[in-house]
Amino acid sequence: MYKSPIQEVTNKLQYRAIGIVEGIYKPNNTDQLNRGVLTDKEGKTVETVILGKALSLIKKYINLENYYFWIVYPRNKNTNNLHLQVVGIWDPYQLNQLDKNVSEKDPSKLLEELNLNNNYFSIRGELVYVNTQKKEVVIKICASSSVKKLKNATFKIVIEGEIPLKLLNNFVSLDVIRDGNTLKMVKYEVIEKIISKKG
Repeated sequence: MYKSPIQEVTNKLQYRAIGIVEGIYKPNNTDQLNRGVLTDKEGKTVETVILGKALSLIKKYINLENYYFWIVYPRNKNTNNLHLQVVGIWDPYQLNQLDKNVSEKDPSKLLEELNLNNNYFSIRGELVYVNTQKKEVVIKICASSSVKKLKNATFKIVIEGEIPLKLLNNFVSLDVIRDGNTLKMVKYEVIEKIISKKG
C-alpha cells in the first residue's frame, strides 16, 4: 500500500494547510539548500523554503535535476504571491520502500488512485474574511496544540473563491488547486460553527 502524501483527517476540527506540487527545486545558492524556487512542468515558479526534516532527505536521496512530488505547506499574503514550505517528498518508489515486485506505475496515476492530484491543497480552518468583490476568502489556520507555544502558530491563507458571508466564523474544509502563484477553491464544506471563547 502506498502512503498517501496527504493523510486522512483524524479529527473533524483538524486545522491544516497542506498540498502536493510536482516540480524541480533549485536552491538560490548551492551552499544553502534550504531557500530556492520550485518550477513546475508548465515553467511556473514559486518561492520555496525547505524545512528541516526534508532537508536531510534532499541531501541524501534527491537529484535536483529531476521532477519530484513535493509535500508542501502554503503561505501567502494575498492571492498572487504563494510561497511554499517543503515538509516532505512523495516518491512512492525511492523513499517509501514499496514491494519491489509491484510494477512501477506512473506516480501521477498513483496519486489519482489516492483521490489526489498534482497541485491539490487541503485547507481546513476558520473562515475569517470574505471579499465578495474580489472573490477572495481568508482562512485562519491554528497549529496543533504541541506547536501552539511558537509565535507563528496561527496564520492566514488567502484563497480565490466564493463562500457566502453568512458562513463567517465557521470551520470549513476546502479543496483547493494551485494555479501558478494563486490558490483557487474548487469546493468547500462547512464543518461547524466556531463558538467564540471570549466572554
